[in-house]
Amino acid sequence: MNTISQMKKVFAIVFLFLYSLTYAWADKGVNDTIRCGTYPMPNGDTLPSFYLADVVIRIDAPAFIKQQREANLQKDRELALLRYNVYKAYPYALIAASVIKNIDEELDKLANRKAEKSYLKKVEAELKSKFKGQLENLTMSQGAILVKLINRETGKDCYGIIRELKGGFSAIVWQSVAFVFNNNLRKRYDPINEDKEIEKVVQEINQKGYYRQYRAHK
Repeated sequence: MNTISQMKKVFAIVFLFLYSLTYAWADKGVNDTIRCGTYPMPNGDTLPSFYLADVVIRIDAPAFIKQQREANLQKDRELALLRYNVYKAYPYALIAASVIKNIDEELDKLANRKAEKSYLKKVEAELKSKFKGQLENLTMSQGAILVKLINRETGKDCYGIIRELKGGFSAIVWQSVAFVFNNNLRKRYDPINEDKEIEKVVQEINQKGYYRQYRAHK
């Protein structure tokens, strides 16, 4: 029996049950022991009518409802994973923004290109020593989110940052490597459309005051 036929059968049972309730209770006679309602028959006779316990009839949901339910569950899983990835990547974006701000301030104080190169090498060595292992443990999805969040926090894309600090050739090399891993160092952050779900998580993080120690650059 298909779903529509099952539903029609349920509606018919409910209708007949309600219809039977519109008739008066039978008067109690001399030999009666149980008072009950009556149901009229076409020949003029009546049949006893009793209340029965409620029966729950399970009707399988139509296919499109099941598909929608699965789609909603899949979306919930994806959003949960996105939230986890943003929580993993966001502190590194804040650290990167703070480091870049400090670098810009220090480079303005240096007199020549040689001093700048020496300073950048020192900073690079310090960052590698502190964060290389942690960053290598990020997944590709977390890395792609990190690229966007760095743009959010600095206003600069990662390609431009590398080009400023390491030169155009290094930027091209790292962009090529990023493409291999389905990433793009030129990616801009779009909190209104493409990255609105990421932005919701970032706002949640900021409201809770997480990673406040990394926001000294703000």
